[in-house]
Amino acid sequence: MGVCLPLASLLLFLLPLAAGAVTPGEKLDDPALEARARTITNELRCLVCQNQSVDDSDAPLAKDLRLLVREKLKEGLSDAETREFVHARYGDFVLLRPPFKPGTFLLWTAPLLALLAGAAAVWTATRRRRIFAPPAALTAEERARLDGLGVGRFDDSESRE
Repeated sequence: MGVCLPLASLLLFLLPLAAGAVTPGEKLDDPALEARARTITNELRCLVCQNQSVDDSDAPLAKDLRLLVREKLKEGLSDAETREFVHARYGDFVLLRPPFKPGTFLLWTAPLLALLAGAAAVWTATRRRRIFAPPAALTAEERARLDGLGVGRFDDSESRE
């Protein structure tokens, strides 16, 4: 019983989130047209929330964009024409997947650049650690070789201090 109550309250809290932001008054009567509208609005970014699609956002501007998309589809525009109308009006930022072009180059390459920078930082740190590591103790063979060179007696315990 102790686990059921918190779980039930969590489910009741999360249930409205699954419904999405589209209200019944926004939905089109034609199911095929509504499906097209939902597809398009899932590809558009909410200009207020910025990390949500227009379809998922409760912001008033997102609602206006959902209604605009439905209006353009009712006028007979194709999906591509409707997307292009919104894109021409609001720019690349409104697209959740903006096109690859010089103006969006950094946007598309930023994850790769961040990964490469992280790899370079790790490589540099491990290389630096190897360079500044204390020298390993000499083996008996290495000591005999140094003595044979006439360098004098070498005591590697002194070098470690």
